[in-house]
Amino acid sequence: MAKIAESELVINPDGSVYHLNLRPEDIASNIITVGDPGRVPMVSKYFDAIEVKKEKREFVSHTGRVGKKRITVISTGIGPDNIDITINELDALANIDFGSREPKAELTSLNIVRIGTSGSLHPEVPVDSFVASTYGVGLDNLLNFYDYKPNLGEASLEDELKAFLEYTGRLPFYVCEGSPALMEALGPGKTQGITLTSPGFYAPQGRELRAKARFDVRFFQSLAKFRFRDYPITNFEMETSAIYGLSRLLGHRALSTNVIIANRPNGKFSKDPYKAVDTLIQDVLSLISSSALF
Repeated sequence: MAKIAESELVINPDGSVYHLNLRPEDIASNIITVGDPGRVPMVSKYFDAIEVKKEKREFVSHTGRVGKKRITVISTGIGPDNIDITINELDALANIDFGSREPKAELTSLNIVRIGTSGSLHPEVPVDSFVASTYGVGLDNLLNFYDYKPNLGEASLEDELKAFLEYTGRLPFYVCEGSPALMEALGPGKTQGITLTSPGFYAPQGRELRAKARFDVRFFQSLAKFRFRDYPITNFEMETSAIYGLSRLLGHRALSTNVIIANRPNGKFSKDPYKAVDTLIQDVLSLISSSALF
């Protein structure tokens, strides 16, 4: 393969990748992504040791150890566009030789776990509970720019959801599956369901302030009736499908874990979302530290 041009893979003068400001040795093979930069120290405070602290723009990264497990926690900011940067640059750090600008002969498969916040579409999935996403349904257009070939499960879900949706032609979507292996390791004790990934917080999730939404919240709540292999559409957020699609395309394992901080059908919001997120962080770190997969 030809060398990757300087304009395509931008490397900073200190040898770090352009946006994340990280060098290859700065990252672990176990990655936790969070949206909020302020959530990075919420995770790393449970590390036994911290080796690396870097930041640039919204991308804050800490790498350290929990027991013998080396872990990197990195903030992505909000939305699928930032996930495009994060996953591609993490993969470059792991699998491209920055000296030769060529992919390495032996590729590394990363474990990528999202710890995020989310809104529930079901009255019975209450605030402060946890959801692990079996599939991400992307309402954004990110994966349309990649040569992504759906697997059998993704294609089947897409066909069934198209048949279910009345407005399919006006609401395009794509489907990406999370890692079954990571689900087995991190899913126990959590509601497992399909996650909608929206490109925004307001109209893309059926919210109206002053600007009228094309699809109101009742339309999105009607999706809660959909089932695929006994999995309902459980929740809304803004990163999962992009993480799943790019991770599978690049040979990485990914799982999105979510704290429900808002229940849309009953209009409730968590009284203490900080505490709920902290509980999920401890749960995920405990499961990572005890699993041979990581």
